Parts: sequence; C-alpha cells; structure tokens
Amino acid sequence: MRELRRELVFQLIETSRLLQTYVDHRAKEHGSTRAQWGVLGRLRRQEGLTQVDLAGQLELQPISLVRLLDRLVEQGYLERRSDAQDRRVKRLYLTARGRQVVAELDPLGDEIRHSVLEGFSIEAMQDVRNMLVTIKDRIKHLASDAEHATTPAPTLPELTPAGDAPLSHHRTIQRQRS
Repeated sequence: MRELRRELVFQLIETSRLLQTYVDHRAKEHGSTRAQWGVLGRLRRQEGLTQVDLAGQLELQPISLVRLLDRLVEQGYLERRSDAQDRRVKRLYLTARGRQVVAELDPLGDEIRHSVLEGFSIEAMQDVRNMLVTIKDRIKHLASDAEHATTPAPTLPELTPAGDAPLSHHRTIQRQRS
C-alpha cells in the first residue's frame, strides 16, 4: 500500500507538470499563455469578478495576478471598472477583443482535452475526476491546517564550546513538556 501511494502521488505530480508544459506550449503556438487563457476563460464565465475574487478562484496571490491583468489590459483583452458600491474595488470585464481571443482558443482546448483523454470511458473519467477533487480538497484542508498551526516549532539551542546546550535551554524544554 505504501509503495502504491508513493507511486500515485509521484504520477499526480509528474502528470500535472507535463500537462501544464504541454498546454503552455500549445497556448504559445496561438500567441497566448496558459495563465492568460485561464483568466480570459474564467472572466467569460463570470464577468465582473473583483481582482481578489479572481485570484481566489485561480488560486493565485492577488499581487501575482495584478501583473498578468496589467498585460491583458495593455493588450486590450480586458478592462477594469470601478465597483458601483465601492470605488476602490475594481471589477474585471472582457472587451470584444478579449471575447474573440478566448473564443479562438476554444477549439484548442477541445483538441487538448480530446487528445489527452481519448480512449477513456465516461465512467472512468468521472471516477478519476471525483478522486482528484477529493484529493484537492484534502490538500487544501491540510494546507489550511498547516497555515493555522499556532505552535511554533522548537528552535535549536546554541551549543556551549563543550558542545552542551546551555542550562537555560534545558529548563525551557522541561517547561514545554509539562
């Protein structure tokens, strides 16, 4: 069981990396990037998202997304509009040019999905999808737990010239144990 789990996690990591590299390459052939494609596709489905909401959905840090959005605005693919309730908040909308670009990428997405998943039954794809969603949710939960852990890791004591830990360190360790 241990070996199977190790191999499965390795395959997940390697498959994800290879798929990302493949999609990057194919998007580049069409003058885009995987990141740009993801933003444009998400905004087509949910125009008017805030930058923070979009970053959350794409699982990116807002600061990382800002540079990508700046490039998409410069290229004329999207625009930022002030929120009617809070002028500090910027909402994101595709331009006509942005809609055209994402529509032109649709056949490429269909081709990639077909090529990668060809030969798998609907049931097999649903089973794998369900398993991946469960794994993803579990990882998010584990990562959240790790981020919220309040117990700091113990620090290593400085050693005295003789190689012993100072007496004050021994007292600290004893207090931590009780």
